[in-house]
Amino acid sequence: MSSASEHAIKAHGLYKRFKTGRTHIEVLKRVDFDALHGDVTMVMGPSGSGKSTLVAALSGLLRPDEGKVTTLGQDLWGLRAGKIDKFRLDHCGFIFQGFNLFSALTALQQVEIVLKYQGVPKREARRRAADALTEVGLEMRMHSRPAEMSGGEKQRVAIARALAKQPQLLFADEPTSALDGENGQIVIRLLQRAAKSHGAAVVCVTHDPRLEAYADRVIQIEDGLILGDQRIDRSQPPLDPQHQRHDLVEA
Repeated sequence: MSSASEHAIKAHGLYKRFKTGRTHIEVLKRVDFDALHGDVTMVMGPSGSGKSTLVAALSGLLRPDEGKVTTLGQDLWGLRAGKIDKFRLDHCGFIFQGFNLFSALTALQQVEIVLKYQGVPKREARRRAADALTEVGLEMRMHSRPAEMSGGEKQRVAIARALAKQPQLLFADEPTSALDGENGQIVIRLLQRAAKSHGAAVVCVTHDPRLEAYADRVIQIEDGLILGDQRIDRSQPPLDPQHQRHDLVEA
């Protein structure tokens, strides 16, 4: 596990524009960014501000037109395309607002399938999948399919799928936007635990101001520029993991 004070991501001069008809729209305007292991970094801004494009560039999903991303000590965009795909598979977890679950698979199978892509042996994949679902409070839903689950439960399956990979980098794009307040809090506490208990660098894109309470750092982006960067003072100790676990089971 990496040190909580160690940089997981450092980016410099990220620039991205998209063509629309005969014109171009600048979405990122030479942005600098960094994130630490053990931190929850919130990237906040209005729709169209460039926050999702920034995270896509940081995670190897969208190549910037200019700039450099150093991730886990590697020049991410200096890798060949196949190597970038392998890097994402091995080191990154992704959580999206749409859950991205397979309708025909049970919760256990949803998590197992990603581990199988990584080459994890079948027995170990099943154990790790079961452990991850238990961690997010879904041990009683392992054999349920998405149609049988609530939105909050489906998002927890998506989080379990990401956590089972034991990622060093966890990217979440509007993970609570489709959830009510109670389920949204459960989800963000799980992301917080991924940082504090697993040492992951968690980068969460959101426009939900309620999530600031769970962040170690809040970055404000608007019109492709970083307008604010605030580290939050955490004078209060984090919630006891057993207390968090009880809350999740109750939910």
